[in-house]
Amino acid sequence: MPLKFLSFCVCVFYLLYFYSRMKREIKQEVRLRRHKRVKAKIFGTVRRPRLCVFRSNKHIYIQLIDDNKGRTILSASDAELKESSFKKSKIQNSKSQTKSEPQTSKVKNEKQELDRTGKIAVAYEAGKLIAQKALEKKIEKVVFDRGGYQYHGRVKAVADGAREAGLKF
Repeated sequence: MPLKFLSFCVCVFYLLYFYSRMKREIKQEVRLRRHKRVKAKIFGTVRRPRLCVFRSNKHIYIQLIDDNKGRTILSASDAELKESSFKKSKIQNSKSQTKSEPQTSKVKNEKQELDRTGKIAVAYEAGKLIAQKALEKKIEKVVFDRGGYQYHGRVKAVADGAREAGLKF
């Protein structure tokens, strides 16, 4: 009896393991298909490059791409922000503000800034960084490529940061 139960448990464990693995792979394939569809509709040039976003679990990577030549013009990531103390001070300031004052009395713009904590705040700053680099190279207009991700959370924060720093979509 215990041997049958043990073999049953092992079978269930393997089924759950492979199911979760398949689910991850299917999610990735769906995102890539979505990205392909979006990429077919938008095109970056030298004057108006494509602002492409890649989001991993820990980091966010942003590139300005010229699709005519197939080259990356600029790139930025949150790893570049780690080198400066700017990232840490921004995140700590936003956390301390949310704790000290209630959000109900805030104006909409101030509330949005307070909502940016953790990875979303880092993505927002990375968007500002890529916009500053682009403006230095005299690139003012871009085409936004969300990379098959939903326009929500960190992807939206990148776009907001880039817009605030002066890029036009």
